[in-house]
Amino acid sequence: MSEITIIGGHGKVALQLSRLLSTQGDTVRSVIRKEEQSEDVENTGATPVVADVQSMDVAALTDLLSGQDAVVWSAGAGGGSPERTYAVDRDAAIRSMDAAEAAGVKRYVMVSYMGAGQDHGVPEDNDFYAYAQSKADADDHLRASCLDWTILGPGMLTDDDPSGSIALGRAGEDDNRNTSRGNVALVAARTLTDPKGTSGAFIEFADGDTPIAEAIDGLA
Repeated sequence: MSEITIIGGHGKVALQLSRLLSTQGDTVRSVIRKEEQSEDVENTGATPVVADVQSMDVAALTDLLSGQDAVVWSAGAGGGSPERTYAVDRDAAIRSMDAAEAAGVKRYVMVSYMGAGQDHGVPEDNDFYAYAQSKADADDHLRASCLDWTILGPGMLTDDDPSGSIALGRAGEDDNRNTSRGNVALVAARTLTDPKGTSGAFIEFADGDTPIAEAIDGLA
């Protein structure tokens, strides 16, 4: 069993992921910003850690991640100002990667989005630009790191019940892009539990017809 820290632990994906990991016997620490979020985290079987990663430097984050086997980045500014988006989705994410390396963490799973990359094509005057560019820069930093990384690229997130089945690959304009947050959690759990074929991979997916275990194992 593993020691796993989820950053952004009160998010809808993170809460489902922490429950999955805790149920299978992993020791999960969920980093949250507000004390009042602790009960929700505890109900999943994880241990809440109140910390503001936006304001923490690499040294503080290194202390936070010491002794962990894996880190999952599932945090985000959640819209708002471009300045905060860059501060969280790019800068804090990058510091967490540097900290993970410094702390000797081996595995790092990033929750990104379908279509992420420097070729995202979002115009600078679009409200989504700051997020798209932040993710592109953070994902590139992770790729250049010495960490055993996986980047997840789900499509449009929904609160539908997890089906347990996905379709791999980037969806076309006429394809289904919907991806339940529960399926994202299941994919993340699979990549942490059985990482063969997912190391160094950018996995784009949406809800589909292939069981997650079969889809992920097929990457090996």
